[in-house]
Amino acid sequence: MSLADTWHRLVPHSAGLRIEAWAPGREHCLAEAVAGLVDSFLGRPLPRPEVGVEWDLPADREENMLVRLLEEAIYQIDVFGRAPVAATVEATSSGLHVRFDMADLEHTEPCGPAPKAVLLHLLRFAPDTHGWNCAVTIDV
Repeated sequence: MSLADTWHRLVPHSAGLRIEAWAPGREHCLAEAVAGLVDSFLGRPLPRPEVGVEWDLPADREENMLVRLLEEAIYQIDVFGRAPVAATVEATSSGLHVRFDMADLEHTEPCGPAPKAVLLHLLRFAPDTHGWNCAVTIDV
């Protein structure tokens, strides 16, 4: 599996929306889940990023790190009115280092409702024979 095999899809769900993502590595799968979240409500082309936001995410269970990453993206959308149009996730000795390249939502064309919360029901994030995959339900 190569980075060309990194992708996501959006699946309708009775609770809102389900994001499924695949990638050759854990960090790329996390970044692809963020891309799916953004694609769920922003039209293309995505706006240019205006500011970067970086932080360290402490090591935890894989599912918990996925939830915390997506919760931060939703927080940025809800509180600051900006969306992560690109995400970089790198492993560190103590967890993950994350960078969101943020675009102001004032300059975007929404194509769906903004995400409101990450639901824990049927949450999945694990390696398989082809790399890593995740599935998460988002309340919109």
